[in-house]
Amino acid sequence: MIRVLIADDQRVVREGLSMVLALMEGVEVVGTATDGAEAVTLARTVRPDVVLMDLRMPRCDGVEATRRLRTEAPEVRVVVLTTYSDDRSVLDAVRAGARGYLTKDAGGEQIHEALRQVVDDHAVIDPAVQRHLVDAIAGEPAPRPGFPDGLTPREAEVLSLMAGGLSNAEIASRLTVSEATVKSHVNHLFAKIGARDRAQAVAYAFRHDLSVP
Repeated sequence: MIRVLIADDQRVVREGLSMVLALMEGVEVVGTATDGAEAVTLARTVRPDVVLMDLRMPRCDGVEATRRLRTEAPEVRVVVLTTYSDDRSVLDAVRAGARGYLTKDAGGEQIHEALRQVVDDHAVIDPAVQRHLVDAIAGEPAPRPGFPDGLTPREAEVLSLMAGGLSNAEIASRLTVSEATVKSHVNHLFAKIGARDRAQAVAYAFRHDLSVP
């Protein structure tokens, strides 16, 4: 049984969705909320599998409610169900943690399938809004270059060479610096990434794509 919480500030929508969902096999409506804040509070109490979340609501909108749920009840999946399909709305909802995004033009079977998909840990984006998501991402400025955990370019380079299997002496030769300088870089980067030994540092390098190609 998929337990669903409905969050929408319009009573007619809440009641209409409740009636539609009640006809679906394997679906149970466990509560309704009139805004995002109430949705978060109810979700902590009734622990639904899925929240059908409107975006534009008073006090706390759907994006902020989704963001809170990701922190306070991460096991709860959010499927946005809204009239808004503009680029920014789609991107904000997905970034907040929504696992699905449907417009209110969606039919009952489409909603039912979305519920099943997100419970199985799949993402569901209405084909009608997929283009908006792609356009929004394409319009984002390119990320500024940098390294994780405050690593300097030189520390990242040392870590990369370490992941490539080079010893401190070999790294020093490659970079034309003293072995003492390399040891200093190694100590600093260990402290920044929380590594106790070279094995942990190498694992970190591969996780963050800092290994030598």
